[in-house]
Amino acid sequence: MTAILVSVVSVLGTVMGATLTAFVAARTERRRERSQDRVRLNELWVEHQRWRRERRQAAYLSFLEALGTADRDNQAFFRELRARRSQVPLDESRIAAIRLKFKDAESAGLVVVLEGPEAVAEAAQNLVDQLSSLVQHVREYAEAVAADGLGNGGYIVHEAGMGFIAERKAFLGLARDVLDEAAKHMQILPEAQYRD
Repeated sequence: MTAILVSVVSVLGTVMGATLTAFVAARTERRRERSQDRVRLNELWVEHQRWRRERRQAAYLSFLEALGTADRDNQAFFRELRARRSQVPLDESRIAAIRLKFKDAESAGLVVVLEGPEAVAEAAQNLVDQLSSLVQHVREYAEAVAADGLGNGGYIVHEAGMGFIAERKAFLGLARDVLDEAAKHMQILPEAQYRD
């Protein structure tokens, strides 16, 4: 009877040992899989952040280039008008070309609005609005020069130009901060992903 009891206890001990070993192995495997999942999630998150930053940077750069093109043409037209100081016919084709370049800048600004974030989108819209105002003031100045050769001295255009410069500076600061912030967080896994 003792031999049977010893055999049963041995078998039970072996079964319990095997069960415990299997339980520990399964738990270790689950932890290893979760750890690998976290690493994969981190890699995906970092790649997404890199992709997002690159898209934003390209959108911001394209927007600034389009703005610069429209602004340079608008400035050149204004300077030519101021240098003449005499009545000249209104150059509708030049105004239309500047307006077309403004529309290109406005379209590039929509991409910035889509890429975000909200603060940069708002700054981009403010910049587009300011350029629109500047283009309109140059057109009004051109109309005044065409009508009487005098214009308004260009003071309104100058003020609108200074407003445009201020808005561009604000946009650049926000865009740089957003791009720098994204770069800082590319190598850091969000804290929520570490939780089990």
